Amino acid sequence: MKRFFRKLFKYFFLLLLLSVAYAFLCKWIMPPLTITQITHIIDGQGLKRNYVPLAKISPNVRLAAIAGEDQLFALHNGFDWVSLGNSLEGANLKKGRAKGTAASTISQQTAKNVFLWQGAGFWKYLRKAPEFFYTWLIEAVWDKRRILEIYLNVAEMGKGVFGIEAAAQKYFDKPASQLSRREAAMIIASLQNPRVFTVVPLSKHVSWKSNWILKQMSNIQNDRDIQPLLK
Repeated sequence: MKRFFRKLFKYFFLLLLLSVAYAFLCKWIMPPLTITQITHIIDGQGLKRNYVPLAKISPNVRLAAIAGEDQLFALHNGFDWVSLGNSLEGANLKKGRAKGTAASTISQQTAKNVFLWQGAGFWKYLRKAPEFFYTWLIEAVWDKRRILEIYLNVAEMGKGVFGIEAAAQKYFDKPASQLSRREAAMIIASLQNPRVFTVVPLSKHVSWKSNWILKQMSNIQNDRDIQPLLK
């Protein structure tokens, strides 16, 4: 039994080292494949993606993502302790963070998308501990612009559609650099469940949520903490 646990710890430690090295590598290169992308390929849903640098992603998309998913993104260390029930009410008031943003931060979603798996119920709870570690890791290794860049490139934005460039081409027949505010808001509005909340055809959720995001974009667009992420 001791030998078994010793070997188990050895493999766990090796996997940990490899994942840390992979995180450092992803500071300069885009993730070759994610678990979610692999499952889409296996399921026969295909894989549409085209990684692009942040400079080729419209500021409208970046602002929409922050407005719709994580309005404290520029301030927190990876975790929105307000949503987790802790006392960051002062920061919440400072940012005027509205109800309706995602429970997980952009950093947490990026960690999940790059290193881990999707799923609710048992799989969600099983994922929480490594998600916490990988969120801390990417916040330590990458900067906010890199986190946002990878997030917008690997997030699922439709069945078999990954990243903002593939989504922009599929839904609006244009590159991500040319997306309007409304188009950006529509794509970001689908992120909660892109297989159900569709951009084309326009689902009721995306119709409502995109209008909400547009209002939030106007509210936060001049925030001095967010402005550097839009340049």
